[in-house]
Amino acid sequence: MLMEWIEVGLGLVLLIFAGDALVKGAVNLALRLGVPALVVSLTVVAFGTSAPELLVSVQAILDGAPGLALGNVVGSNTANVLLVLGVPALIATMHTGACEVRRDYLLMLGATSLFIGLCFTGVLVWWHGIVLLVVLTAILLSTFLSSREEDAEVEGADDAMAGWKVGAFLVMGLIGLPLGAGLLVGGATEIALAFGVSEAVIGLTLVAIGTSLPELATTVMAAIRRHADVALGNVIGSNLFNLLAIMGVAVLVGPIPVEAGFLEVDLWVMLAATLLLVPFVFLRRDITRLWGAVLFGLYVAYMATVLA
Repeated sequence: MLMEWIEVGLGLVLLIFAGDALVKGAVNLALRLGVPALVVSLTVVAFGTSAPELLVSVQAILDGAPGLALGNVVGSNTANVLLVLGVPALIATMHTGACEVRRDYLLMLGATSLFIGLCFTGVLVWWHGIVLLVVLTAILLSTFLSSREEDAEVEGADDAMAGWKVGAFLVMGLIGLPLGAGLLVGGATEIALAFGVSEAVIGLTLVAIGTSLPELATTVMAAIRRHADVALGNVIGSNLFNLLAIMGVAVLVGPIPVEAGFLEVDLWVMLAATLLLVPFVFLRRDITRLWGAVLFGLYVAYMATVLA
């Protein structure tokens, strides 16, 4: 079992660093090619930061473990709310009341409801992916048209970056991502077999937490520096992209049967976690240490239920 855990750990490290390298390389290449900053922010950065989850989901389907792919997305969305917002709030109150994210939240809530509805067809197939990607395209187009007059700050942009460095980042990202995804999925699948649990459970727990680590680390550091107020918007954007982009692309690769456990528990936990954001989005409440304890406690209880 030691080798399998090493595979998972190495896979996660590769995914985190390769994903970051791909974003830096792709962003600076796009800007050099004259692509508008807002377009780069809405597409290149958004897809790039979700690349680890996307590669893991695609690799899982190719390896015959579609439950792991679905568990990864559903588990990540739940972890983003309960863990990524809960843990930093335990360190310091997150002043999310200043965030104006109502539109984005309603879009995420709509995407969550749509996704749950599609899951109740029993098997996610290619046409479900088309529906999800069409909705994503409409949202990106609407965002672009409503924000095109604004100056966009692009994550990872560096006007002074040398051309060879841009190429090196792209190569590292393009090689490291599939390699990391292969190691993570392979190790996680073996661990699932060894413990006698399904790939879905491993996806909901080990893989979901692992692929959420970059967001968690970023938010914790922001909380320590008292700059975690943007975390709410980042979580909403990440969850929206997970459902529409990652699952949209993944089911084009292969069908994903929806196990009974998802329909009975996990999808509803994801929806409940989404609804927990209502006070922070519409009532402009800050996420205090008490709320952080509640969110983190709920996540621990959910993990205990899944693993039981």
